[in-house]
Order: sequence, then C-alpha cells, then structure tokens
Amino acid sequence: MAGRAAEPEVIWARPERAGRGPKPAYSRADIAAAAVRIADADGIDAVSMRRVAAEIGCGTMSLYNYVPRKEDLYELMVDLVSGEYDLSREPSGDWRADMMDLARQARGIMRRHPWLVRVMSTVYSISPNALRCLDWCLACLEGLDVPPGTKLELFGMVNGSVMTFVANEQAVAERTRSVAWSAEQEEAVRGAYMMRQVMTGDYPHLAALFAQGVAPPEDPEGAFDRALTRLLDSFDPKATP
Repeated sequence: MAGRAAEPEVIWARPERAGRGPKPAYSRADIAAAAVRIADADGIDAVSMRRVAAEIGCGTMSLYNYVPRKEDLYELMVDLVSGEYDLSREPSGDWRADMMDLARQARGIMRRHPWLVRVMSTVYSISPNALRCLDWCLACLEGLDVPPGTKLELFGMVNGSVMTFVANEQAVAERTRSVAWSAEQEEAVRGAYMMRQVMTGDYPHLAALFAQGVAPPEDPEGAFDRALTRLLDSFDPKATP
C-alpha cells in the first residue's frame, strides 16, 4: 500500500497528466464515477481503492498513481456529484429565492447519493465544482447588505442545515427498514402513548399546546421550506428587528 505523504497535498493542485509521456489510461472523472457508482449501490463503506481499481479495470497499486490517498478519492467523489447543481441561470435578483432553490437542489443531490452526508464533513470544499457553486452563491448574495464574512456564514449554515435535515430523513428511513411494522403503525402506537402521558396532567404546557389543536408537522417538504425560510430570515436585515 502506498505510504502517506510527509506534507499535505491538494489533489486539485496535482497535475492530472504530466507534460510528457503517454496519455493516462484513466481520468479523474473515470475514477470518481466508478467510486460514486459503488457508493450509490452499496454505501460508502464499500468504496475501497481495491474495488474502485477493479471497477475501472486497473491494478490497485496503479490506482495510487492517480489518487494517492483514499481521502483524495472522497474529494473526487464529492466534486463529481457537486456538478449536479444547475448553476446555468443568472442570479434572479432575489437572493432568498436563489438560496432556497440551492437548498432544494442540495437536498435532491444528497437524497440521490445517501453517502454524501457522511462524507461531506471530512472533505475540504475547494474542488472546482464546489468553488463554482460558492461563487454562484456569492453572486446571488450581492444584494444582501451584510459583511462578506456573513455571506460565507450564510452559505455554510444553509449547507449544514440541509445536511442535518437529510441525515434525519435517512435515520428515520433506516429505522423503519429495521422493524417488521410500518411507519404508520409505529406513529399510531407512539402517538397514543404520548397522548396518555399528556392527559395525566404532569405536562401542562404540552397539554395546553395540544388543546389548541397543534400537532407535529407531517409534511416533510413544508417543514424543510419553513426551516430554511426561518434561517434566511435570520440573515435578512429587513426581516429582523
């Protein structure tokens, strides 16, 4: 197995092809696509240098000539799926609408690639597609009257909120798959238990809440939009006192 470099290295600063010599048999895009196919099918734990090498048809040690570390492989994978953002249109002039659209796109990408939530926190977002997305967002935020650093915080918080939302969706789905009953049956049993506890009088504030007809949100799409709207409100000088 290839040894670790003595100093940090950025995969994107590493030439994909040397100035001389034969053309490489594989591109980074080939390697990333193979790794993404494996992760989409079998999960991120199934992604290994050996399996990716077999997927593209080369030896494991040969793969290290293209991708020195597994961490670099993750960088390639995240960059590849980040290319799924549609950044073809110009900013609309409504930064809130643009950021909401980006959040919905991010959620869609994370749903299509469930492993992404787990990997993103370990990857530096300086890949070509990541920088393209950030630059597009900053163009959208030009009309927002806040310091430049605050705009970066907004981008990070939107991305982090989407990751948290999708991670929760994945956890609920995984829990549902692990039991023999349906999600509806689970909710009915737990809901009945909770109501019995509320009716004991030990939880007066919860009882008052339910007495007003308030119930937990059942529409995940609406809950997602409301959460992101409230987040954007917190950055909007016009929306906060």
